Amino acid sequence: MAVLLWAVVTSLLFAHSVSGIYFHIKEGTVKCFLEEVPEDTLIAGMLLYKIAVLQDKQFVQSSEHGIHVEIKDPDGKVILSRMYSSEGRFVITSQTAGEHSICLSSSASSWSKNLLRVALDIAVGDHAVNYKEIASKEKLNDIELRIRQLLDQVAMLSKDQDFQRAREEYFRRLSESINNRVTWWSFAQVLLLVFTGFFQMRNLRSFFLAKKLV
Repeated sequence: MAVLLWAVVTSLLFAHSVSGIYFHIKEGTVKCFLEEVPEDTLIAGMLLYKIAVLQDKQFVQSSEHGIHVEIKDPDGKVILSRMYSSEGRFVITSQTAGEHSICLSSSASSWSKNLLRVALDIAVGDHAVNYKEIASKEKLNDIELRIRQLLDQVAMLSKDQDFQRAREEYFRRLSESINNRVTWWSFAQVLLLVFTGFFQMRNLRSFFLAKKLV
């Protein structure tokens, strides 16, 4: 009971959720988004785009055009490259932790380059799972399905915490490296000033001796 209660609490505090946006782009241009996720995490996206009709400035859905979706992992490796019709869905699982780029583009079909209105919903982690399909396939009742959801949320929270700890460790090492470089650079500047002063004093002494001022 305590474990189940803790799972409920963590599920309420869980940060990952579905993000829905829409934006306008012209044909022939590329629009990219960054999604930072832990390793072995599900990323799902739903997209729908419409083309502006110049006569009455309305957006209408069209099946004559396509929109290209390309997803790259933090190392720049392409893990998805696919052309969709006016609407579509993509699902991937991250192999490495970090920022994944999701880029959408549409090739120009005319000199005028129509204006496109794209709606994009991105879900990460357990929010990307189709639990209705799972319940139907595995024949789960409401309680079993809810427990399955809570367990997935707890697992995702654990991944997210590990990811955040790894990020903190990375930035800690980066901060220490920068501090060490600043310290050594300051030390080098002090040595440079000491040597510069030494040679200046030596040159002045030689000058005074040459002029018989000393």
